[in-house]
Amino acid sequence: MTKIFVYDEFNPEDSAMMQALYSRSPESVEVHAKKVKASGSGKFMAKFYVGYGHMSIADCGSTTLFIEGLSMLADKAIQDWPLYSGQETSTRYINMSKQKIIDPIGTKNSKKILDNWMKFYIGSQEELKKHLRKKYPRKENEDEKMYEKAIDARAFDSLRGFLPAGITTQLSWHTNLRQAWDKLALMHHHPVPEIREIADDILGKLKRKYASSFSHPRINEQEKYWEFLGKKYNYFDPEKVSKFSFETSIKKSELEKYQDIINKRSAKTGLPHFMSELGRTTFNFLLDFGSFRDIQRHRNGVCRMPLLTTKHGFHQWYLDQLPINLRKQAEKLIIEQKKAIKKLKAKLEIIQYYVAMGFNVPCRVSYALPAALYVTELRSNRTVHPTLRKIAHQMHSAFKKKFPKLKMQCDLSMDDWDARRGLQDITMKK
Repeated sequence: MTKIFVYDEFNPEDSAMMQALYSRSPESVEVHAKKVKASGSGKFMAKFYVGYGHMSIADCGSTTLFIEGLSMLADKAIQDWPLYSGQETSTRYINMSKQKIIDPIGTKNSKKILDNWMKFYIGSQEELKKHLRKKYPRKENEDEKMYEKAIDARAFDSLRGFLPAGITTQLSWHTNLRQAWDKLALMHHHPVPEIREIADDILGKLKRKYASSFSHPRINEQEKYWEFLGKKYNYFDPEKVSKFSFETSIKKSELEKYQDIINKRSAKTGLPHFMSELGRTTFNFLLDFGSFRDIQRHRNGVCRMPLLTTKHGFHQWYLDQLPINLRKQAEKLIIEQKKAIKKLKAKLEIIQYYVAMGFNVPCRVSYALPAALYVTELRSNRTVHPTLRKIAHQMHSAFKKKFPKLKMQCDLSMDDWDARRGLQDITMKK
């Protein structure tokens, strides 16, 4: 008779070792659980010599890190990992006016750039909300609190474009012990000092808590290779940039063999994973850094980390949302800030801290078909930030042009205002 046990109370290393012993011991996990309780949490794994695949054992133990006071750039660096799981502060729902800002250059001119961005972000909120209430008046059947939350969210949507990437945020990172080591080993060689320091700080804390899983020796050849990758290939910054392009290795004739699967698929239901073997899809496009942060959350594929600069322009959507008076101020501010940023004397990786998140970055994403459809459909919804939603609509059009028989579950409506945004919140139950 099948037995099923649930053990969530153990130290991650002990839990990992309990799983590993299945491959070398016929005893029940009940026996190992008793040994863990007898030896004390954190000591069980230390009692065993592991003579095979030690790293695979670390796959079986997980931990959660909570990281606060890091820049948006460092936040994205941690999340630039295919197996990242976690949450971060949303600039779409939280007023960022009181957040600290990291100023790595630390001069009078660099501080002025950051202050000017924040002065506009903070000083424009009330005037913009007044404008939005006039543009999107509350309907009789809409709850007032929900409506006001939606107004706040739309104001933050519009003004987040003026937040400098150096503004601080917070995030969680849930990871197994092996993935933590693999990611931190790469981050140790990141070209940005803040990110290297965070990686080393995290690694130090994990070593102290899980010594058996973070006792890896540093191998000189590996370190040199990771350093090479960090210096040359960390950021995606192509010479030629396409506003939007699509290419795929999927053959129409091969895809149509599964037309029954495509036709029977209902809304919010993904294609089966085996259809990933049909080929890859690659999209290139320009998108503001603020919304890049949203599409980067889809990690079932490759999403290159772009270098944030001012050379691809400020996304027009953010300006279009402002009343005439604020728009004129914003246009003038952007011109002045670009000139000031250009005068800063620092490497491009450091200049990013002073660039606002409304500036466009070159994006390249590559997915197998099931993941590509998931991203396209999910990001086509009206509650998605409009700049990313437009890209999702372009992805939909590209798919339909290439594969006319491909059934997709996209929201193609043109109205980008939805008071239901006010319901997308976490509140205490009464």
